[in-house]
Amino acid sequence: MAQIALGIVGFGIMGERLVATAFPHPEVRLAGVWDPQPAVAGRLATLAPGVPLLADAAAVIEACDALYVAAPPAAHIPLARAALAAGRAVLLEKPLATDLEEAARFVAEAEAGGARAGVNFPMASSPAVAQLAAWRAAGAVGVPQSLVIRTDFGRWPRGWQHGASGWLARRAEGGFTREVVSHFLFLTRRQLGPIELVSASVTYPGGDLAEIGIEAELRAGGVPVTLSGSVGRIAGDEANSWVLRGEAGSIRLRNWSFAERLEADGAWRPASDALPNEAMRPMVLKGQMQKLAALTGGDTASGLATLREALEVQQIVEAILRS
Repeated sequence: MAQIALGIVGFGIMGERLVATAFPHPEVRLAGVWDPQPAVAGRLATLAPGVPLLADAAAVIEACDALYVAAPPAAHIPLARAALAAGRAVLLEKPLATDLEEAARFVAEAEAGGARAGVNFPMASSPAVAQLAAWRAAGAVGVPQSLVIRTDFGRWPRGWQHGASGWLARRAEGGFTREVVSHFLFLTRRQLGPIELVSASVTYPGGDLAEIGIEAELRAGGVPVTLSGSVGRIAGDEANSWVLRGEAGSIRLRNWSFAERLEADGAWRPASDALPNEAMRPMVLKGQMQKLAALTGGDTASGLATLREALEVQQIVEAILRS
């Protein structure tokens, strides 16, 4: 099968990370990139010699079979609409939009038109998540009884996100609930079912800065879920966990990539092939590209996060942030 041509609009943290870790790829080739920042040309030439920096987003859409939208959230839907109108497949970063009503309208029209579109929730291709699912299928958890999600950050944005701090640090588009908690809500939706918010509280600093603390109670497929997050309570960059307890046992995802089981002696033990996130990331992003190639070829069950799943996650996130 011929490689699909991927275009990228937005060569910040996520666009650069994808190019650096997922390529070369047997099913996807890079057709072109556009970003308005002048420094992009040098970074692109270093990471992907020969991949053109094109004149604008329209030129990228013209050159590609599938468009990866890695621009800030306000640009997601306009770029996706333009690409879909041109007959391209689309992979969007989350959140879908800065306006929930606009996001819902976009999802409805995309579904009605049979759009080839997905959202980049990398847990859809995570070997650690696949291990959790395998343990559940083998009966390691049994009937789920509770889920606890925790995300903590030494500072926000994290150090490696400094280049995007202009919007990541602000309440309008940024914050760790949108950027990080959404991944764990997607995982929860995939593992347990539809999510509903029961109650939530949010702590904001002064001005227009993003949240520094959240507490929430939810239900997912009828299972009670406790969610918490903080900025400034830990010394390290970040720590996170997703802990599912059931009548037969407990499993967890720790720090993005460690699938672990609670053993009879009370110790958490990782899967034998567990890897730190930095080592697992190339596998995950290559898997995302494989799924995007399948979607571009017409496989609507490719396994990528769907627009509907992303909208449901965003609705919960925004409901928490309004609390």
